[in-house]
Amino acid sequence: MPTLERLGDVFILNLGDDENRFNPPWIGAINDALDEVEAATGPKALVTKADGKFWSNGLDLAWIGEHQDEAQAFIDTVHALFARVLLFPGPTIAAIQGHCFAAGAMLSTAHDLKVMREDRGFWCTPEVDIHIPFTPGMAALLQARLSHTTAHEAMTMGRRYGGKDAVEFGIVDHAAKEKFVLDWAISRGEALAHKDGATMGRIKERMYGHVAAILRDPAANRLGA
Repeated sequence: MPTLERLGDVFILNLGDDENRFNPPWIGAINDALDEVEAATGPKALVTKADGKFWSNGLDLAWIGEHQDEAQAFIDTVHALFARVLLFPGPTIAAIQGHCFAAGAMLSTAHDLKVMREDRGFWCTPEVDIHIPFTPGMAALLQARLSHTTAHEAMTMGRRYGGKDAVEFGIVDHAAKEKFVLDWAISRGEALAHKDGATMGRIKERMYGHVAAILRDPAANRLGA
């Protein structure tokens, strides 16, 4: 389960040490952590990391399959999490040490900055290959944070991007050896922590408010549409 620790002005949200798939308890733990970071006073930045082979492998499809009557409400919480991170009132940095797939890739994209391991691990949105069309909210998020060319390739072809390719195509900001991924993220967090969170949040709202509005609209994101 996700955990939160603080290192000076930098909060470090650890997504976990397995596939870190999205399900209600996992999302609840992340929202609790984000509540704590938002409530903290003074300079602050958020780094999101994970341990093991995966940063996140996306939705917990097994849970969805077992809870069909709750699936739509659950997907609404996924969209709400994307919107919350996208508009977070403070700097956010994703430290991607392993595979980052599907909804996990979308969550990383909602961060302000991303660093990825350069030698192993892929960033990928494979929805085209698993026959799951992007919801309007998911599509809006990816198209807002990626170039048109990269979004088209990633979304329609399901390309897997290694760290160096992810930098080249603007998906992440930096690639590093595994032992330096978290260090880079923390360093950037420390450098940005003095930015006024309320002001940053308002700027993000004006840049991406239209995307957040789509993500937060359940009627726009009906499953099977």
